[in-house]
Amino acid sequence: MRTASVVRNTLETQVSVALTVDGSGSAHLRTGLPFFEHMLDQIARHGLFDLKVEATGDLAVDAHHTVEDVGITLGQALHKAMGDKAGLRRYGHAYVPLDEALSRVVVDLSGRPGLFYRASFARARINDFDVDLIEEFLRGLVNHALITVHVDVVTGHNAHHVAETIFKAFGRALRMALERDDRAPTQIPSTKGSL
Repeated sequence: MRTASVVRNTLETQVSVALTVDGSGSAHLRTGLPFFEHMLDQIARHGLFDLKVEATGDLAVDAHHTVEDVGITLGQALHKAMGDKAGLRRYGHAYVPLDEALSRVVVDLSGRPGLFYRASFARARINDFDVDLIEEFLRGLVNHALITVHVDVVTGHNAHHVAETIFKAFGRALRMALERDDRAPTQIPSTKGSL
């Protein structure tokens, strides 16, 4: 079982994440941010990960610290759960539509953190959730999982739809990258011999 649990406590937030890569898509989420929980649920459901996130933070100030720290902690859990990456496909990609919106996400379990995020939104907030926090969440995650992620919103004008396609595509692309490669079950997928 590829699984990991991480706890991160700061003066601003207290976050715990439990992740099972080879799961069924179940999610138990408590962050105080309903829309963010809806997006995390998309990662779990479409990635077929089991995900438990409990976070408390200084939401009276802003949601930024909570969202970013959940990304950091989830990234740390993902990094632990991947192990040495032997036998993994390494690369994953997904196009996901939702009505008029369409996003593409490409993942490389490269060992090198990098987020390349090209998304625009017709409005700044979805309910009370600041859409800028999507990029902050993903940046925290990729920096601590040590993966490279490209996010491209191809089209869309409904902000909720655009956000949802990003998270669904990320879950699908990550699931593909983490799949076992039966043709090379013990090989590290790199000419360097390590990732």
